Amino acid sequence: MELVTTVPEGTDPAEVDRRRAAERVRAGELAAAGHLVRLWRPVGELRSIGLWRAANEAELHEKVLGTLPLRPWMTPVVTAVEPHPNDPGTADATP
Repeated sequence: MELVTTVPEGTDPAEVDRRRAAERVRAGELAAAGHLVRLWRPVGELRSIGLWRAANEAELHEKVLGTLPLRPWMTPVVTAVEPHPNDPGTADATP
């Protein structure tokens, strides 16, 4: 999933700092629960690309993304994926 966060113009910097701090805490909780697997930021860009786990898209939006403090300012682009038969990370991958 790709996440772009746009802070609304005129937002108090203290509110931005508070939400970012809370976001770090929540991301850690979601990682511990197995929902947030990996998170990257493309070099020089203000967006994130993450690997997330959820039972379905409803759970992803309601119980995972919906709990992020920065979510009201985020635009998510979700790409659902499934295992590929040639994935080198699986035991069934063909050499």
